[in-house]
Formats: sequence, structure tokens, C-alpha cells
Amino acid sequence: MNEENKRLRVGITIGDTNGIGIEVALKAVSVPEMMDMCTPLIYGSSKIISYHRNACNLPGFQINHTKSADKIKDNMPNLVECIDQDIKIELGHPTKQAGQAAFIALEAAVRDLKAGLIDVLVTAPISKDNIQSEQFQFPGHTEYLESAIGDGNKALMILCNANLRIALATIHLPLSKVPTALNADGIRNKLQLLNDSLKRDFNIDGPRIAVLSLNPHGGENGILGTEEKDIIIPAMQQAQDEDGILCFGPFAADGFFGARQYRRFDGVLAMYHDQGLAPFKTIAMDEGVNFTAGLPYVRTSPDHGTGYDIAGQGIANETSMRHAIYTAIDVYRNRIRYDEARQNPLPKLFQDRGRDNVKLDLTKGEQQ
Repeated sequence: MNEENKRLRVGITIGDTNGIGIEVALKAVSVPEMMDMCTPLIYGSSKIISYHRNACNLPGFQINHTKSADKIKDNMPNLVECIDQDIKIELGHPTKQAGQAAFIALEAAVRDLKAGLIDVLVTAPISKDNIQSEQFQFPGHTEYLESAIGDGNKALMILCNANLRIALATIHLPLSKVPTALNADGIRNKLQLLNDSLKRDFNIDGPRIAVLSLNPHGGENGILGTEEKDIIIPAMQQAQDEDGILCFGPFAADGFFGARQYRRFDGVLAMYHDQGLAPFKTIAMDEGVNFTAGLPYVRTSPDHGTGYDIAGQGIANETSMRHAIYTAIDVYRNRIRYDEARQNPLPKLFQDRGRDNVKLDLTKGEQQ
């Protein structure tokens, strides 16, 4: 079986043990069609999983328990036992133990991802507060993964569904720090990352990217702010002229989403977290996915948080988690197709021509 068609191993971390992550993960992998798509590996512990299954009154299904990801069964969901200590479950409440368990599962899955024991990573939601420790001093998953598996590459957060992809120029920053964090080189770099991801990860040729303004009404020519004319527009001009990126704007965010202009573009670059996520979550509803672009490995997550308010009630919607799994699989396979199409182009060209010994003079565009 070739790399593109193999059954992928999807590592799923449990996230915050007092939230809805485990519930939506179990619901997502319990359907028979999931086994046709991949082999899921949930990183956690049997005690924690059993607690959530009972609390949420989830229907029973068989899970293979293993201590190591190299000893799994491909025809059923697997649980990789990576949390040895007893974790007290306090549904709906953020605790340090819940954050500790979330990190242990994440660290184990990342280790197996780098070792090639799993193909893609899907992370359940964490609390960015209680996961903090000496080992985890990051604003969120994206920054941690950039450090842990980035190999020097910069990460780009993209919120996506079938019809909309919104990337963020800045991620987990206080709003007061956003203006000083923006610069032309940084925005140009984000445009490059987004453009590359749209082509390689989402299989879009010649992607069109909309860029949002920072200030209301696009700054009104400097009356409401100068970041557009001083930073954003010069960055876009460079991206167009030197990188060949098709970027347009900057658009005022309110009118852009209100008039549904996003439907004319393949991707959107927002300047800060809520500028992109608030409209995305309104539009995408339960089908949104958080994808970390720019890294050598594929990572996705549902676009919702820990859901403390409904934890343990059995009513959490697993659709976003299921789409996160599907998106990870799609991106992995899109990357293989993209890379193969650009590897050894001349032998592939001759093969595609039926090996009829007709050669091309690529400098003249004529047959010889």
C-alpha cells in the first residue's frame, strides 16, 4: 500500500480532564465509519476514560488498551495508557491536576508523532491557565507545537471549514499589545505561510487571499489609525510584487463579513485573535477546525474550548472533533500529493506521456 492510501494512525489527546474533550473524542471515534477512515489512538488513561463514559452515559464500544503506540489494533479505537498517576476528576472545574494530565497526554502524543508511530495529531481543548508549568510555558497549543515539533519553522493558526479559512497574524496576545506586535515583515511572512498552506495543505491553485485591516473602516486614511498605510499595505505590496501572492485589501472586518465578501476568497488573514475567531465561529457553527499550518507535522483540533459549563452532561457536540480528524487526514494526503507532483518532474512527465520516446525541448516548448 502506498503512503497516500495507507490507513492513517490519528493520535488524539484527551485535553483538560474536567472539560468536554474526552466526551467529544469518544463520540467521534465510536462510529463504525471512523474505522474506515483511520485508526484512532486516544492518549490518556483507562480510569479517566471510564469516568467520562459513565458520567456522560456514553454507549459502550470496544477499545484496545495498550502501553505503547507500536502495539495497537488497526480495526478499532485504541487507548494509549500514558497517565500513571491518579487524577481526581472535578467536572466543570479547572484544576492543576487536570492541566497536568492534559500535558502528559500531549507530551506522549508529540513524542510518538516525532517517532513516526502516529501520522497526525488531533488535540482536545486545554485550559491555557491550568496547564502552565515548568514544562509548559506557552500561551497555547500552537506556540508549544511550534517549539516542540517545528524544527525552526513558524506556525500559523488557521481556522477552517469546507468554505472558509481564516489565518491569524497575531494569536494569543492581549489586545493592547497587538498594534506593536504588527510589522510589515511579520505580515508578509504570514501571507507567505498562508499562501503555501492553501496550495499544499488545501490543494488550491493560485489562492486569493483577503487581508483585514486593524482599525475601524480601514483606518479612514489615517484618521482612525495609521497601521494600514504604514504596515499592512506595504507588506501586501511586497507579497504581491516579490512573492507573487494574490492578496487583496485591507478590508474593514465588519463590512467584509457582514457582506459575505469572504466567499470570494480562498483564505483570509486577520490581524488579531477575536477579529478572526468571532466571525468564524458564528459562520462555521459546529463544523469549524483549528489547523496549525507551517509545521512539518499535521495538527488539528476542534474550534471550541473546554466547555466546563456542560462537562459531564453527555450533551457536547462532537461534530467539530470529527471534522478535526477528517481535516488532519485530508491535509496529510494533500501534502503527499503536492510533494509527489513536484518531485522529479521530468521522469514523471515522460511517464505520463506513455513512454513513447517523445521528448520535449523545455526551452522551446517543441517536440523533438
